[in-house]
Amino acid sequence: MKDKIIWITGASSGIGEALVYLLHEQGAKLIISSRNRDALYRVKQNCKNNSIDIHVLPLDLEQTEILPEKAALALKIFGRIDILIHSAGISQRALAINTGLKVAQQLMDVNFWGAVSLTQGLLPSMISAGGGQIVVVSSLVGKFGTRLRSAYSASKHALHGYFDSLRIETEEHNIHITIVCPGFIKTNLTFNALLADGSAQNTMDDAQENGMMPDECASKIIKAVASKKREVYIGGREKYAVLIKRFFPGYFAKMIRKAKVV
Repeated sequence: MKDKIIWITGASSGIGEALVYLLHEQGAKLIISSRNRDALYRVKQNCKNNSIDIHVLPLDLEQTEILPEKAALALKIFGRIDILIHSAGISQRALAINTGLKVAQQLMDVNFWGAVSLTQGLLPSMISAGGGQIVVVSSLVGKFGTRLRSAYSASKHALHGYFDSLRIETEEHNIHITIVCPGFIKTNLTFNALLADGSAQNTMDDAQENGMMPDECASKIIKAVASKKREVYIGGREKYAVLIKRFFPGYFAKMIRKAKVV
């Protein structure tokens, strides 16, 4: 990743923050984004060596109408972007019947439309430059649904549909797309998950509390990016649920009904 110009959303915490540290150690030039400007500067300050190669660009993925302008600003920083990593996201902890439409729309805006808008803003420059790579941090529930995650799962399923199609359309332009499906990772994702009324859950799920550390997940993501994998599953035993659903759908349906969290 040395001298690669990489733009990371969701860079102020969790997997995105861990990616910043590891990619910085490898000599990448970084643009880091999230809503929290102060947290982004904290992350930058934690990168003590050559922090001049880290540029802070705050943005709010819900403001989809101005994201193309943010993409244009990002391109001016280093003159190009080699890799775009969509790591920002927000989760859900509410039954579908209780979840307000505005909450569902917020989940779709942040997790899906934000990624689409930034991607469309950068694609022409990547094609003109002769190639690039787009990394989409989805989830295992982007491959199957489970309770309390209806809109979150829908937003992640949408990412797969969109970026699988985009991969086919852009392969001839040397654009590589990697979709990452993490399982239980010890981040604040569940802490910030939206309840039915749109408020934050403010608690950590047990599965996340005991999950893989973000730096280990980030390391696996970087390996997948370097090898240009199309799709990768990261986590503990939970990642095998994808295979169980594929080959034993009846058994999976019974198993997922009994599961407390996925």
